[in-house]
Formats: sequence, C-alpha cells, structure tokens
Amino acid sequence: MHVPRLAAGLLPWALGVALVVARAAPPEPPAAPRDGQHDFDFELGSWKTHIARLLHPLSGSTTWVEYDGTSVVRSIWNGGANLLELEVSGPSGHIEALSLRLYNRQSHQWSLNFANSSAASLAQPTIGEFHDGRGEFFDQETIADRAVLVRFVISDITPSSCHFEQSFSTDGGRTWEVNWIATDTRIGTAADTPR
Repeated sequence: MHVPRLAAGLLPWALGVALVVARAAPPEPPAAPRDGQHDFDFELGSWKTHIARLLHPLSGSTTWVEYDGTSVVRSIWNGGANLLELEVSGPSGHIEALSLRLYNRQSHQWSLNFANSSAASLAQPTIGEFHDGRGEFFDQETIADRAVLVRFVISDITPSSCHFEQSFSTDGGRTWEVNWIATDTRIGTAADTPR
C-alpha cells in the first residue's frame, strides 16, 4: 500500500498526540461546595456599634445621621442560624432592630432577615455567602416605586472588629449608593453573652 509522503510524515506526530491524550490524568471532580454554616461565628458575642445612616437615600441627599449603641449576636441551631439584636441612639432618635440569619445547607448561602421595632415585621431577606473573609448579600426591593438592588457587605473582619455597609443601585448594579455603615468593636465574647 502506498502512503503519500505528507501523510506518512504526520503519522508519527498523530500517534504521539494520541499517546499524550491517552496518558493525561482524568479531569478532577468539581470541588464540593464550601460549608459556610459557621461563617458568622466571628460575630458571636457583644459589640459596641457606631452607625452612620444616609437620611434620604436615592434622593441626592448627602445628609448623614449617626448612632451609637450595642449589638449582641447569639448562635442558634449549632451555627445553622444566629440572631443579632441591635440597640443604638443618636440625635435623630433610637433604633431597636434584629437580624435573623439562616443558613441554607442545600444552597450553602445565608439569608439575612432584618426587622426593626417600629415596623415589627421582617423585611425582604438579602441572600449571599462569604468568600475569602468577605460576605456579600443581595436582594431586589421596591423603594419609592422604583425597583432597587440592595447589597449588604460584611468586611474587614478581625477578632475585635468588623465593618458593615448597605448600598442601593438603580442601574442594575453598575453603580451603588452607600446608605448604612456600621463599625463594630468587640466588648464581650460568646461566653460572656447570656443566652
């Protein structure tokens, strides 16, 4: 049988490629989702809280009001949930609020469910997760008859402090207006916090 010269020259190359492909390691299975059930363990205990709140979000306002007080975080369901109780006061008034954080073991995400004592009902939850020590949580709400994306970020986490920011976006997340900033400084550990 006659093999054309060009094809005969490619035959060893094709066999070599086939051998390399055959010897290649099988693809690794996808990594299991990270179990984030204890992502909020850093926050268990008592904190001194300083809050700055934009008085009229999405209006062009640059007027901020400030509050000082405490927050206490307790673990529930062996880390599968936790409850934050917030009480702060300032020249603009007094805020009592709570945030019930629930971990979904199927999606590996948290829902943050906020309520304040004046409304006495849970707001639309923000949903998200932690990556590399930073938590990002999102939802969509209607504010002043506008569809608004809401982003809540937890960052700068250390054993003695952490930072929280809430922002709104009216352009699909291209730009964000920060309207709530909280800086917490630890004053007690989980062991010091009554159940």
